[in-house]
Amino acid sequence: MAKCCWLPWLIIILLPLPPCDGSSGADVDPTAGFAAVELTGDMFKLHKPYDLPPEQRYEFRDGVRRMWVLCSDRPFSPGSTTKPRSEILLNKTYTSRVWQFEAYGYVPSGTTGVSILQVFGASGRNTTLMLHVYGGRLMYYHDEARVVDGDIYDRWFRLNVVHDVASVGKLAVFVDGERRLTVAGHGGYRHYFKFGVYVQRDPSHYMESRWRDVKVYTKIVD
Repeated sequence: MAKCCWLPWLIIILLPLPPCDGSSGADVDPTAGFAAVELTGDMFKLHKPYDLPPEQRYEFRDGVRRMWVLCSDRPFSPGSTTKPRSEILLNKTYTSRVWQFEAYGYVPSGTTGVSILQVFGASGRNTTLMLHVYGGRLMYYHDEARVVDGDIYDRWFRLNVVHDVASVGKLAVFVDGERRLTVAGHGGYRHYFKFGVYVQRDPSHYMESRWRDVKVYTKIVD
């Protein structure tokens, strides 16, 4: 019987190729090359229905910030025409360079028709990026063609949003260390991050999101 043998000159080693978008797949660390920015407690500004005390729409316990809202709630200030919200404005404004938001988020099943993350500041509009939840899908605004994650419900996910102000406002969104979206920004001069729940189209009656380990980074300049 002939024996099977290996010929060294016939051995082919297949190595994975990096993705075309420049990331290295699920194992990439979006924060590499960035430095953490100090965030103090007073930088976490709560926006909630103006007629309710904070504890009726916000809880901070064991390192987790939980925010919830009803579609029938009032806006965050009297006379405002905006929709109900319970969200944190991170009072760390930036105007240039590359900045990044990072946190672990959780959206309970049933929450739909809501924004959970905003990059505020744009030209001719309010935001340069919003991430909405519809039926368990995380998407760019309400764009069905730009689904960032197809099943966001009932699990902790790591969310990173990188905003390169100098590069035409380019933004990249990572979920669990994997790049899921790259889009152009919408201009503007002053920007900041917001997270929580902010009612959008076709909302559920009750909406909630939870957040922990919230951080902001800026790119290290050589």
